[in-house]
Amino acid sequence: MKHLPKLFIFDLDGVITDTAEFHYLAWKKLGEKLGVSIDRNFNEQLKGISRMESLERILALDPSLSLSEEEKEILATDKNEYYKQLIETVNEEQTLPGVEVLLQTIKENNIKIALGSASKNASMVLEKLGLTNYFDYIVDAAKVKKGKPDPETFTTAADALSIAYPDCVGIEDAAAGVHAINDANMFSVGVGSMDHLAKANFVVHDTSKLDFEEIVQHFSNWKK
Repeated sequence: MKHLPKLFIFDLDGVITDTAEFHYLAWKKLGEKLGVSIDRNFNEQLKGISRMESLERILALDPSLSLSEEEKEILATDKNEYYKQLIETVNEEQTLPGVEVLLQTIKENNIKIALGSASKNASMVLEKLGLTNYFDYIVDAAKVKKGKPDPETFTTAADALSIAYPDCVGIEDAAAGVHAINDANMFSVGVGSMDHLAKANFVVHDTSKLDFEEIVQHFSNWKK
């Protein structure tokens, strides 16, 4: 017997669109202001975690950077302003391959859809992509106290829509996000390399491989 999920929860960066490059450029600019060099390799550590946690990791690169909480908040705001300037360029053509078809198919099957993002700008990005209407609920950094890998982002979405956690599918491209989905007792779909996302229940190489029937088949087997 095939089990249909009752809720799909999508991450934003790297799953729906790739604004990860904008985050990298914004952190790099902030790093230059602090006299700290941020390369792409280090940036991998910042994917999927909150803005303040990312800042703490950057500040740890230079032990002489001793800042007050207020100074840290100002720096985090500066980074967000850089990022917001960059995402002004986002448009509907920047939805990743296969994503809108998957969203349409989920809707046709009367399944709820939520967004679970670490970004406070999630709603603005969805609007620019022209995808807002697909989503029944949006969880952004403002709605949770604990960022990924804590499961709160995913459980908040399920709780808001009154859906049991094992009836949910979470889709993530970051190891921290997959960890959060698993800890929420939800079915995890990883988008990216198997090495990086080995803990996911099901992994696809890229978003073009996100097939509704295939996800449901793996979800059904997991539910047994």
